[in-house]
Amino acid sequence: MKYVILVGDGMGDYPIPELGGRTVLEAAATPNLDFLASRGELGLARTIPPGMEPGSDVANLAVMGYDPARYHTGRAPLEAAALGVELRPEEVAFRCNLVTLRPEDSRLIMEDYAAGHISSEEARELIGALEAALGHNGRHFYPGVSYRHLLVWDRGREDWQTYPPHDWSGRDVAPLMTAAGGREPLWELIRASWPVLAEHEVNRRRRAEGKRPATSIWLWGQGRPPALPTLKERFGLTGAVICAVDLIRGIGLYAGLTPIRVPGATGYLDTNYEGKVSAALEALQTGDFVFLHVEAPDEAGHKGEVRLKLQAVEDFDRRVVGPLVAGLKQLGDFRLLVLCDHLTPIAVRTHTSEPVPFVLYDSRRESGLKRPYTEAAAAATGLMLERAWELLPRLVERG
Repeated sequence: MKYVILVGDGMGDYPIPELGGRTVLEAAATPNLDFLASRGELGLARTIPPGMEPGSDVANLAVMGYDPARYHTGRAPLEAAALGVELRPEEVAFRCNLVTLRPEDSRLIMEDYAAGHISSEEARELIGALEAALGHNGRHFYPGVSYRHLLVWDRGREDWQTYPPHDWSGRDVAPLMTAAGGREPLWELIRASWPVLAEHEVNRRRRAEGKRPATSIWLWGQGRPPALPTLKERFGLTGAVICAVDLIRGIGLYAGLTPIRVPGATGYLDTNYEGKVSAALEALQTGDFVFLHVEAPDEAGHKGEVRLKLQAVEDFDRRVVGPLVAGLKQLGDFRLLVLCDHLTPIAVRTHTSEPVPFVLYDSRRESGLKRPYTEAAAAATGLMLERAWELLPRLVERG
């Protein structure tokens, strides 16, 4: 038996007036997801425990079978693991975004939390310049993918209040930059990045090409390493994690999975969908489990663009779900869990904590009810799992 978890990051949404009061999942053409919903177990699962922030770190820990309330210590330590950075006891890891801040009178607007989805190659140059200028006194910068990078700081503190930049898209962030809670060193470092980035050749080139420059770093999601039992220890599972983002790769590493880097996997709409599917099917030749994550719907949700999110969901269905199911059929019996980790509604452009629709499909089951994969259809089944981390045991039939 082969087991697969397939995550369409942030696919869930609210009804959208532009779509006639339908959600993106209701409006998009998703015949492959609808097939699975018609044949599988459809319901809702709560990936964000009450009182916790609806971040991808919390949600994907739950989807991978770990209770976030027990195992979550911060986002950045997971990304550090993906980058091969081993944290010393006195060090705290921070997520380090490259962002575009725009001065506007007395305000400072978060114009783009992703600096125009800067390329990894350009970002590597900028992170190198930041390391040369600011990587001292117990601080080190490490390059990641696109706008997502890492700072390790021996004087950073876990208890500083920090803010996900995608939560502040289009908003004034100047009021956040205070010394309250002893955070002045945090904001001093962010301000120190401004002159380093301002006239860097990468940013001059981006401006000339009409692209948004990376004008600042943004630090958030800090923490120390978690202690997770592996999936092999818990369920006897061996396999791979396939994704374009360090966060998911880091969770997979802690879970004992082998990370597979797919050339051209960007975490955006231009990602190599076909390469991810091929990598998953190849990994299942020798392993029994794959966690496959697709970021694009979430990125479109953060941008607040209906057309892009529709495209992302339809690409996910046509270029990932359909080919993956076809390939799995060639491998024999399989069980497939498809879900979003959280909602990223167009209306709010950030993550929310409502339960997410999931479908658990067993290739041995041929009959079912004709129904779509949508938020409403999942709610109508009456199946509600308050602890999403119980989905993985359910998938491997050990719940």
